[in-house]
Amino acid sequence: MLKLLTIKNYLLIDDLEIEFDKGLSIITGETGAGKSILLGALALLSGKRADTQVLMDRERKCIVEGTFVLSEEKLKDYFSINDLDFEEYTTVRREISSSGKSRAFINDTPVNLSQLKELGAQIIDIHSQHENLLLSNPGFQLRVVDAVAKTTDLLQEYKGKYLNWKTMLKNYEKLKLKIEKEKSDLDYFQYQFDQLESANLKENEQEELEAKQVLLDNAETIKSGSTEINEALTGQEGNGVLDTIRWIKSSIAKLSDIYPGVEGLKDRMESVYIEMDDIVNELDSAGDEIEYDPEKLEYIQERLGLIYSLQQKHNVGDIASLIDLRNELNDKIASITIADETLERVKKEIDSAFSDVQNIGNELSIKRKSTFGKLEKKILEIIQQLGMPNADFELKHKLLDEPGSMGFDSVEFYFSANKNMKKEELGKVASGGEMSRLMLAIRSVLAGESAVPTLILDEIDTGISGEIARKMGYLMKDLSQHLQIISITHLPQVAGLGQQHYKVVKKETKDKTITEIISLVDSERVNEIAAMLSGEKLTEAALENAQELLN
Repeated sequence: MLKLLTIKNYLLIDDLEIEFDKGLSIITGETGAGKSILLGALALLSGKRADTQVLMDRERKCIVEGTFVLSEEKLKDYFSINDLDFEEYTTVRREISSSGKSRAFINDTPVNLSQLKELGAQIIDIHSQHENLLLSNPGFQLRVVDAVAKTTDLLQEYKGKYLNWKTMLKNYEKLKLKIEKEKSDLDYFQYQFDQLESANLKENEQEELEAKQVLLDNAETIKSGSTEINEALTGQEGNGVLDTIRWIKSSIAKLSDIYPGVEGLKDRMESVYIEMDDIVNELDSAGDEIEYDPEKLEYIQERLGLIYSLQQKHNVGDIASLIDLRNELNDKIASITIADETLERVKKEIDSAFSDVQNIGNELSIKRKSTFGKLEKKILEIIQQLGMPNADFELKHKLLDEPGSMGFDSVEFYFSANKNMKKEELGKVASGGEMSRLMLAIRSVLAGESAVPTLILDEIDTGISGEIARKMGYLMKDLSQHLQIISITHLPQVAGLGQQHYKVVKKETKDKTITEIISLVDSERVNEIAAMLSGEKLTEAALENAQELLN
C-alpha cells in the first residue's frame, strides 16, 4: 500500500507531500490542473525512464519518493534475490539531476532500473484510460487469462524451454551453413593436408638440416683448416708444438729431481701434454668425418626448400606450426566427413527440446482453457451490473501452428452489447464507454488474483455517466476492500464514494505556475462534488445532490 508520496521539482510540482490510506482514495481537479503529472511521478517509482525535461528548476535535482507498506511474505524472494534489507515501511526513491543522470534507491540502497521495475510491478499497478486500447490486444487478453489461471510458474518454465529450443534451432542453422561451406572447401582442405602429410615433417628437423647444410657447405674449409692445425701441432721431423711440449715435460721432470720446488710444474705440464695430444686426435677425427658430399647437400637443400615454401604458404615460422596445421586439417576433414551424422545428432536434440516445449505448452493450454468458463461468467456478471444487461462475452481459443513465446495458444475476446447482436472481436464493436466498463470488470476479476496491493485508475470511467457511473463507483469501492485504490475521476458519482478525497489545483505565483494537491474534508468535499455537478456556480440543488452522494 502507498502510504506517503513526496515530489520535488517535477514539472509543475515544486514541493508536494501526500499521505494516502487504505481503501478508495479519490483525486479530482480541473482539466490541466496536473493530475497526469501526478501519474508521471508515480510512474518514475515503477522504473519508467526520465530525462531533464521533467525538471521545473534546472538548477535543482528532481526527487520522487514513495513510502509503501509491504508484506514480507509476498516480497521475501525479491528482497533476498536482490540482496536488499526488507522493511515493512519501504522507501522507493528516484533522483534526476540537471545533467540528466538518474539514480534509484530502495531503502537508501542504490538499485538499477530493472530492479526498480521488478519491484514496481509487484507493488503498484497504474491504469490509464489509454490502456483501454489494450483490451483488443491479443497479448493482453492472454495475460488476463494467465492471471486468472495462475500460470506464472508454469509459463516461466515454458519460456525457459522455448528459449532453449529457439537457441538450439538458431545454432543448428549456423552449424548447417558452416558445414555446407566446409563441404565446398573439402577438396582444398584435403589438398593442403595431403601436401603437409606427404612432407613427413618431424619436430626439430629444420634446425638439424640447417646445421648439416652449414657443415657440408664448408667441408673443404673445415678439412683443410684441421689439417693445417694438426701439422702445426705435430710438425715434421720433431719440430711441432706437441714435440716441444714433450721435451719441456721431460726437462721439468729431470729438474724436479734436483729441485723439489718445480715438482708441481711437472704435473701441470703432464696435463698440458695430455690435453694437446687429445686435441690432435680430435682434429684427426674431424678431418676424417667431414667429407664434401654433393648428393647429400643437394638432398638437404631440397628438403629445406620444401620446408621454407610450406612455411611461407601457410604464414608460419617453424615446423611445429606446420604440424599443428596438418593436425587441424585432419580434424576438419574428419569433422566434415561425419558432418551429416553430427547434424542428425543435433536434430534429435532439437526434437527432444521441442518435445519439452510441447509437453509444457499442452499443460499450459489445459490450465488456461479450464478458466475460460469462470472468467466469462465473472466478467458477464460485472458488466451486466454496469448497465449492459444484454451484453454477451466469450473467449475464443485457437491453437497456433507454431509455438510462440507465450505458448501454443491464441486467445481473443468476443463481445456484443445488445440482444440479437452477433459477437465480434472486442476492438471492432465496443464503444469507449463499453471499453471502460469492460476494463474495470477485468480489473475487478484480476484484483482477486493479483498480489499487487495498490491500483491507480486514471479516468477509467471515461464515457459513462448517471446511474452507471454510480455502479462503477460501487465496484471500485468493493475492490478497495481487497486492495488500495487511488482513482482519478471526473465523475461526481464516483467521487462521492471515496474514503479519502484529494483535489489537484493549479496556482499562479509571481514568476511561475505550480500544481498542488490538497486533502478535502467535510464541506470542502461537498463543495468540490457540487462543482463537478454544476460547474463553478454552486447551486443549492447541486450542494444537496453532492451531500446525498456523500451520504
